[in-house]
Order: sequence, then C-alpha cells, then structure tokens
Amino acid sequence: MKQKLNLDTWNRKEHFLFFKQMEEPFFGITTNIDCTKAYEKAKEIGVSFFSYYLYNTLKAVNEIEAFRYRIIEDEVYLFETINASATILREDKTFGFSMIEYSKDCIIFSEIVKKEIARIQSTSGLFTRSDYGENLIHFSALPWINFTSFSHARSFTWPDSCPKISFGKMNEENDQKTIPISIHVHHGLVDGYHVGLFISCLQDLMNA
Repeated sequence: MKQKLNLDTWNRKEHFLFFKQMEEPFFGITTNIDCTKAYEKAKEIGVSFFSYYLYNTLKAVNEIEAFRYRIIEDEVYLFETINASATILREDKTFGFSMIEYSKDCIIFSEIVKKEIARIQSTSGLFTRSDYGENLIHFSALPWINFTSFSHARSFTWPDSCPKISFGKMNEENDQKTIPISIHVHHGLVDGYHVGLFISCLQDLMNA
C-alpha cells in the first residue's frame, strides 16, 4: 500500500525539487551503534545476530516516515511498509539480491530471513526474482571490515531513491560491543535530522 503525496502542499516541495535535479542526490554518514545488549538478546531468543539487527533496522525504518518515501516517475509516495533487499553471500563467494519481507514479530522475521537465505544460496546470479518492488531498503553486511567510511556503486542515470544501509564488523572493547553502520539517503526525501531520528530509534531498539 502506498499514498501519493500532494507536492503542492508538501512542506518539502522546494527541497525535493532542488535535490532531485542533481546528478548525485544521495548523501551518507557512518557511525557506530552499541550492540552489547542486542548481541545478548539475539542469543537469548535464539535468532542470528544478523537477523536481529536487520529486524531492528527495518523496525526503525518503518517508524521514521521520511524513510518510507520513494520517488516513482517524479512523484513522491509514502509506503505503509518497507522491506529489505539484502545481499546474501553464497558458498562460492558470489552474492544475490534477496527480498526479505518485514514482520513486526522478531521470531517470524527470523524464519523469513532463514528461508530467503536458503533460497538465495540455491540460486546463481545477482537478481534472483522478477520483481523486488519499490518499498525497500538496500541492505548489506560486511562482517570482515571495521569501516569508518563507505560509498556505493551507483548509476546516476538510474532513478533510485531507496535508502542504503550497511553494517560492518562487530568490535569489542572493555565488555562493550559496537558495530559500524553506514546510511545513505536521497536528500530530496531525507535530511540529516531524519537520519538522526533513525539512528536514535535504532539505538533504542538495540538497547531494549
């Protein structure tokens, strides 16, 4: 389900029109998330840490309205629910693009993730389904790298407004676990203020 915004009455109309004309309308930040409690919680409820932080990421995305805006044929739509297209690694070290539907129930979501990982690992190539939809975040995990900055491969001619969120290698120091996160968003839809809301919401969820 999606709702088209009335650009003439939208208080971000000027911002949207200004940034959407740019060759590169995306901006990005990197920061660290405390995942000490989240790591223990994942073990306690019997789900993988990957599933757990992806679940919390999607939950935060769905709570911040700006992260549910998408541009379709120069119009802005607000989606009711956002899912994830995550890169899933195969045994031969290639990866495929998944489509993981969001569930408000963490255990159900974990089962969805397991099934989608199994599906991807039984396929080949990059695109593993005919339709991914517009209501996505592009998600990736680099558990080998403690990154401090991040960039994405992008075609400037391809219309794209999906947020791109990546996690890196978990680190531990003085009994505190942290994980780097990169967030790239279309500036016509999302400002630094909204990214700050997302990070604050995600940290609260990871601390719960």
